[in-house]
Amino acid sequence: MQATAYTYDPATRSGQVLLDDGTPVPFDAPAFDAGGLRLLRPGQRVRIETEERGDGSGPRITLVTLQTF
Repeated sequence: MQATAYTYDPATRSGQVLLDDGTPVPFDAPAFDAGGLRLLRPGQRVRIETEERGDGSGPRITLVTLQTF
């Protein structure tokens, strides 16, 4: 799935992406680290992988990496 980087905190390696419908979805350090990235700037197009949370609170991002064409 594709999204756009919205926020990123290099100290915690966490942030948020915006889905194409404008929905913000947070990601944590393990999702960022899984993608092998070193830095993320707001506005960059990214590819994300998600899984549903067991509590029904929506998707959890498991991977954030740069979108390549």
